[in-house]
Amino acid sequence: MSKATYARLAARSLIWGSVFLWIKIAGYGFSPVQMVLIRLALGAVVILAIGYARGLRLPKERAVWGHLTVAALLGNAIPWTLYAEGEIEGSSSVAAVVNGSAPIWTLAAALLLGQEKRVSGFKAGGVLLGLGGTALIASPWNASSAGTGWSILCFVLGSISFGASFAYMGGFLVGKGIPPLMLAGGQLGAATVLLLVAFPFLGLQSVTWRTDSVVSVLVLGVVCTGLAALLNFELIIKDGATVASTVTYLMTAVAVVLGAVVLREPLGWTVWLGAVAVLAATGLLRRKPRPAAEEEKTPAPAARPAPEEKAPEPAVRPAPEVRT
Repeated sequence: MSKATYARLAARSLIWGSVFLWIKIAGYGFSPVQMVLIRLALGAVVILAIGYARGLRLPKERAVWGHLTVAALLGNAIPWTLYAEGEIEGSSSVAAVVNGSAPIWTLAAALLLGQEKRVSGFKAGGVLLGLGGTALIASPWNASSAGTGWSILCFVLGSISFGASFAYMGGFLVGKGIPPLMLAGGQLGAATVLLLVAFPFLGLQSVTWRTDSVVSVLVLGVVCTGLAALLNFELIIKDGATVASTVTYLMTAVAVVLGAVVLREPLGWTVWLGAVAVLAATGLLRRKPRPAAEEEKTPAPAARPAPEEKAPEPAVRPAPEVRT
């Protein structure tokens, strides 16, 4: 990889890996709904401003906006609020590690939606390994190892919702001709509306005006949500999806290091072992099947399909690379 590729990958890993640190600090002054609403609104403004400056436009079809609203609920409103709620009493490092289990829930949702017809041995092993790693991190037999039971439940439910959003977007939004940048901006805009609806019921707590919390929520919205999405698309376009996908592993490592160094969060052996298991499971779930073996003999020209015949399209469309 070139130096520019390493620079883009490092910047993206650092930005997304720091998300859970900023959530923890922002939570000192803002409630979860307040924090997520500000983050969503700022992120949507940044992404849509960049998109419109590039001549891109939001979709107009009602059906598309219906799917965007569901994706916003599953991929933004629910998980981001749950992560923020869990980090009130829980560890930012644990939140990041549990977030790494999202591909497990993506596969489960894809099976429920009929997007996956068969599960390979590697994927089945990845699911079992990931579930085992999540159980180790939660350590229900030792509640003091990773945080309160409520915080762990929030992290797990948030990861389930986040993972399900990938499968939903892969089935209903990918391949519709919508520019990815506007797809992300529209989703954040829809999520902002959802949080505005919830705000009178869940977001009226008093705000503690702390400088570190205000700075953190601004960084979350402008940098970690808005600019990071642009960096994500640039990385995929210039360096490929394979390189971009490695951020899953790097951001988890960055989050754990930041939690330990900045917040002095203790991590027991079960969290470390669970983190290794979750990352290994993610690798198995991302493993692509080997191409079918070539036929021993090349068919004669006359036996080849006619030019007008087309190969069937794949049953599953890949979901866009979007992270917390």
